Amino acid sequence: MLRDAALRVTRPRVAVLSAVHDLPHADTDSIIGAVRKNLGVVSHQAVYDVLHALTAVGLVRRIQPLGSVARYEARVGDNHHHIVCRSCGAIADVDCAVGETPCLTAADDSGYEIDEAEVIYWGRCPECVAISNQQGDQQAAGAK
Repeated sequence: MLRDAALRVTRPRVAVLSAVHDLPHADTDSIIGAVRKNLGVVSHQAVYDVLHALTAVGLVRRIQPLGSVARYEARVGDNHHHIVCRSCGAIADVDCAVGETPCLTAADDSGYEIDEAEVIYWGRCPECVAISNQQGDQQAAGAK
């Protein structure tokens, strides 16, 4: 993959790419931790530089939901979106119902040639809903 993208194959690049594949929607700290487990000593800057290079050639996608740090994923080349849990911050992929970009039509494109629309859904993940329901049941039982 690296050679196909005209990037030299280096241990840090392989380790970062592997970490992004293994940890979908990971933040840089998680990726740095995984790379250090694999390689030992590696600087933050080296990981940031590799992430930038991988993103620039399209091997990695950078997402940054409102109020969140940047996160990275290896799922590239398809038209998918994300759903973010308002409670815990978990992120999941959501396939696009339309399937092709830009999947949304602007009422007025202001002369722009639109080639992409970024959609982020917000809600609560199943785990947070279950916890909330359980807490509600406990409160209701205590009120009796």
